[in-house]
Amino acid sequence: MSSAYLWVKAFHLVFVASWFAGLFYLPRIFVNLAAVAADSHAERERLLLMGRRLYRFANGLMLVALLLGFWLWLGFDAWRGFGHGWLNLKLLLVIGVIGYHHACRSILRRFEQLTNRRTERWYRVFNEVSVLLFAAIVVLVVVKPL
Repeated sequence: MSSAYLWVKAFHLVFVASWFAGLFYLPRIFVNLAAVAADSHAERERLLLMGRRLYRFANGLMLVALLLGFWLWLGFDAWRGFGHGWLNLKLLLVIGVIGYHHACRSILRRFEQLTNRRTERWYRVFNEVSVLLFAAIVVLVVVKPL
């Protein structure tokens, strides 16, 4: 393995982990927003501001992680692994994570527009989805079970 490959891979991992940190915390903000009393405008606005900033930050981390992933894929012939079950499933899960990321933006918009209809409990469950996706991707990459 070349030194350049290892550097790109290392930074890809750093940005993926950082992106997921945002995906772990943003739904936690949703839990808090769902629990805010209707008359607590200051708390609601503070949480919305935190959510907007975190989403933008996580969005940038996602873009860098994906760019580095494409660099690994195209620049270092990682695509040659395509056809192996673990890599195919990993890529499918990455598409799922991107969908989850965009779902977070839609949820944030609903809170901004005061159209949220989901409960605090629903957001607690939704919060765990990113953990399950992260764990599944890590297991697939490290163990390569398929």
